[in-house]
Amino acid sequence: MSSPIQRVAVIGSGVMGAGIAAHCANAGCDVLLLDIVPDGAEDRSVIAKGAIQQMLKSNPEMLMHKRNVKRISAGNIEDDLSRLGDFDWVVEVIIENLDIKRSLYAKLAEHIGPDTIVSSNTSTLPRSELVEGMPKEMASRFLITHFFNPPRYLPLLEVVTAAEVDESATERFSSFADERLGKRVIMCNDEPGFIANRLGVYFIQRAFKATIDHGFTVEQADAMLGRPIGVPKTAVFGLIDLVGVDLSGHVIESLLSHLPPDDPFHDIVGTGEDIIQAMIADGYTGRKGKGGFYRLNKEGGKRVKEARSLTTGEYSPADRKAAFPSAKMGKQGLGPLMDYPDEGAAFVTEILLDTLSYAAHLVPDVSDDVYSIDSAMKVGYNWKRGPFEMIDSIGASNFVERLKTSGRSVPGFLKTAAGNGGFYSVADGEIQRLTPDGSMVAVERPESTLTVADLKRRGKALKRNGSASIWDMGDGIMLVEYHSKMNAMDPMNMEMLVNAVDLAESEGWEGIVIGNDAPNFCAGANLGLVLFAVNLAAWKDVEDFIAAGQDTYQALKYCEVPVVAASAGLCLGGGAEVLMHCDAVVAHGESYVGLVEVGVGIVPAWGGCKELMGRLRDFGLVEEGPMPPVMKAFEYIGTAQVAKSAEQARDMGFIAPDDRITMNRDRLLADAKARALELSEDYKPPEPRTYILPGPSGKAALDLAVRDLALSGQATAHDVVVTGELAWVLSGGETDLIESVDEDYILAMEREAIGRLGRLEASLDRMEHMLETGKPLRN
Repeated sequence: MSSPIQRVAVIGSGVMGAGIAAHCANAGCDVLLLDIVPDGAEDRSVIAKGAIQQMLKSNPEMLMHKRNVKRISAGNIEDDLSRLGDFDWVVEVIIENLDIKRSLYAKLAEHIGPDTIVSSNTSTLPRSELVEGMPKEMASRFLITHFFNPPRYLPLLEVVTAAEVDESATERFSSFADERLGKRVIMCNDEPGFIANRLGVYFIQRAFKATIDHGFTVEQADAMLGRPIGVPKTAVFGLIDLVGVDLSGHVIESLLSHLPPDDPFHDIVGTGEDIIQAMIADGYTGRKGKGGFYRLNKEGGKRVKEARSLTTGEYSPADRKAAFPSAKMGKQGLGPLMDYPDEGAAFVTEILLDTLSYAAHLVPDVSDDVYSIDSAMKVGYNWKRGPFEMIDSIGASNFVERLKTSGRSVPGFLKTAAGNGGFYSVADGEIQRLTPDGSMVAVERPESTLTVADLKRRGKALKRNGSASIWDMGDGIMLVEYHSKMNAMDPMNMEMLVNAVDLAESEGWEGIVIGNDAPNFCAGANLGLVLFAVNLAAWKDVEDFIAAGQDTYQALKYCEVPVVAASAGLCLGGGAEVLMHCDAVVAHGESYVGLVEVGVGIVPAWGGCKELMGRLRDFGLVEEGPMPPVMKAFEYIGTAQVAKSAEQARDMGFIAPDDRITMNRDRLLADAKARALELSEDYKPPEPRTYILPGPSGKAALDLAVRDLALSGQATAHDVVVTGELAWVLSGGETDLIESVDEDYILAMEREAIGRLGRLEASLDRMEHMLETGKPLRN
């Protein structure tokens, strides 16, 4: 039996190849990055070495931790192919030229090992063409593995196999991609564009054509085709800029050359081609160039977003209110939006009718699994719903009638769905999908995946309010799910956490998990609620909110059953404090953790100060003695540092050395549940910490450091005030080195400090600015 994939070679060190190499290093693999030898180069591996150095500077960051770069070595395809014999997976990420790829495969065939999986990252070329002339033994281990850029952050991975490919090779790679790389692996048929780009590019081109036909501006098109229909705000023209105007052209050309003549794609391309060519000629290739359909222009020291006219090619300030009134109807559903009597709704209707019926037209050619197609669009293009989920939300019969009324043809699969009542149903709490033959079958997902949506289908919440719910995960584990805006903490979240502790302790539960399906675990405290109370001079309510948070988090920490946090996305302020009060964290790799309260003019007051100092000491992240934990905590909190991955969070003390990191978001809740069950065996709550803090001398040292920053212009006047309060809490106030203090002592100091800061106008200005702009105010 072949061993798990551990050694990976990436051939091609461009943006995508470097991204794949970096992410394999993130997964703990040893990686060899190869590229060509430049003419006359003294260092024959200079291109790959340069790509590795660039990983350390990339934005967004390719590496989850800079030390991961040590797992990557550089080479070149003239001198180093002989090293590939003991590599588990070799992925080619070179130019989309069939002859060049085949030439490389011929060389690889001479050097790869008997179990080496070989793949191409091509986004356009069919596997059947790539394997022509390839030795059968190599073809039996050759896949298409189509990553989406950037590979670290976008979870979609389209995999194309064939009857000649050994099933064990496909399973070996898919398991690795799922569990180690954290990918949603979607199996695709060997069709041009596979799934996501085939449908996504159609949607973009159909929208481009409609925009010109209606005489709309790019701002009007994007305003209607973004959030109102459940698509990211980049919508169409913003997305082209992000991907690259020139790259979009290459993908379209490849699709046109490979799609059959009767494919509906041919009916919509061509419109706007002169616009694209003119933009490329002038260097307007999107965000990587001078701009694209949008650009940022500096006027009077400010960066102004400008939009390009599709008729004149000139730029002018982008219209931020370009949406038609119908855009607001999107909150009520696609049907009400399409029925609204304005030109914006007619524009959206035209595009959705063609795009969604095209999705049905693609079944079973690209895949016979509508769930896979929906998943590909949701994780590849970040659509809120896939095309078949969209049709079901409108009503399959309703959608068919809309097609007929507009004079459009109706794909046979759509007729089947209309007669069946839709593409999806639920039986015994499990999702069923429609197949091309009209039968309903259970959706297959990898084992050990669990979502809150699964729990909702299988039963009712144990308790629920407007901000949180408690669910039975099975096996004696309960889940607390936040569902407030950005999952921000408010009194109702806290109520559910306390309820969960009470239920667990009184009814014999085995453990508690805190997690959700949302992109963010918890973005911190509900600032709007705090400001509302402050504006009413309801200081007692604010103080009660702070005290309730401290009591709730202490209840979690000393609960009689284990509490595990399943973190993902933003875990800021009060969200980070939740993690630190749990017995364990199972963190998605993309967990962004930090105590950022100083940015809104306050300090952590739900135990963040005492927990961070204690963890820095207990985990051996600082030198011994009273001052090192204080200084490091002051640095992290005072500068509002945020870990940009779970791995970085571990180094900062937010995640413990023995906490686990899960790369696949789909597995997070199941892994957290398993961890809670492990901890439940002979569980005992932790012993309370005591602290020896430096007192006034320690505060003086911290104040001096901030004063120097202020004199050099790196700290503002209110920074000095806020960090002064922070220094007072962390140093222990009037305590000294000959006495120890307990957790309650520091919690009381946190309450006092935030009480003083919350009454300052400058702090309130910071809160209001954050709520209005999402950015910190430097006052």
